[in-house]
Amino acid sequence: MTLDWLKPEIILGSTMYAVIGVVIFWVAFVIVDKLTPYHLWEELVERKNVALAIVVGAMCLSIGHIVAAAIHG
Repeated sequence: MTLDWLKPEIILGSTMYAVIGVVIFWVAFVIVDKLTPYHLWEELVERKNVALAIVVGAMCLSIGHIVAAAIHG
């Protein structure tokens, strides 16, 4: 078993992809939040809107899949 995954360039590349993925995910979430007619966080946390929580969860999974596919190639 080789330890190729311990090379600094592989660790740095993986870290950079993770950071880029998180930033893209955050930007996409902010865009969706701005496009909706209400404030998502207030609606989810204060009013406990379960239906909206399911939609936002599905959106988060979808954006995550898109980012992962883009990074993976």
